[in-house]
Amino acid sequence: MTPRPPLGFFHPATLVATGCGVGLARRAPGTLASAAALIPGAALHWWVGPLWLAVAALVVLAVGAIATDHLLARGAPQDPPYVVIDEIGGQWLALVPAVPDPLSAILAFALFRFFDIAKPGPIGWVDRHLGGGIGAMLDDALAGLVAAVTLGLVLWWLP
Repeated sequence: MTPRPPLGFFHPATLVATGCGVGLARRAPGTLASAAALIPGAALHWWVGPLWLAVAALVVLAVGAIATDHLLARGAPQDPPYVVIDEIGGQWLALVPAVPDPLSAILAFALFRFFDIAKPGPIGWVDRHLGGGIGAMLDDALAGLVAAVTLGLVLWWLP
């Protein structure tokens, strides 16, 4: 059985950590959260620019760490599957170098999901060794940064 947040659905920590309930999906909550993050992330990118999208991602990750710590203090398991605010922040970081075209956003999504699931190198180390809200957020932040660098290189290399 899938664990549930120890606080009620409408508690602010639950709403933040679950991405307003997206994390409570029965299947692939992280992938759903990453996909759900694409539209607001792309909108922020093209309305206010990539720098402000990066700032927004860092704010989301910081608030997510606080909310996750709050849930952990109330008995949530370490890095529970319903905590998806880290996917939202990581996906937004991956979108930073995107260009205004749907293919670029889809590539950012695919790259982020790849690095978040595969957890190569330091991403996996952080996932295995850091706990708490910071640990839950940091592996996805690193996956988002690696995806952003990869996307930037791909976009630079393509004609």
